[in-house]
Amino acid sequence: MNIALIAHDEKKEEMVNLALAYQLILENHNLYSTGTTGLRIMENTSLQVQRFLSGPLGGDQQIGAMIAQNNMDVVIFLRDPLCAQPHEPDIQALLRLCDVHRIPVATNLATAEILLKALEQGNIAWREAIK
Repeated sequence: MNIALIAHDEKKEEMVNLALAYQLILENHNLYSTGTTGLRIMENTSLQVQRFLSGPLGGDQQIGAMIAQNNMDVVIFLRDPLCAQPHEPDIQALLRLCDVHRIPVATNLATAEILLKALEQGNIAWREAIK
């Protein structure tokens, strides 16, 4: 499965901690990320991440293109609902794409953990359900 990992500035540390906690699950999948988030994950784990541009430079749009082309299976976008900065990725565009293309998306730690645990148990067969 292809998994996108994106985080607003204030949530990057939380994303690193999530990647550390679920490293054994994530290492079995293809990981994609915006530039800085992916770098932080790789610096703190043994995970390999395909990094796109940083969010402000269009990395979120590159991930959005993968979603639109049916090349993304799960999106984890840890967003800061209270203090998102103007330069940070636009969550609304990615949420819209995920909804249009029926891609599971987590915007907080609790939902991210549920998705990752479902992946671990092999309980995400949504692609077969929509064929």
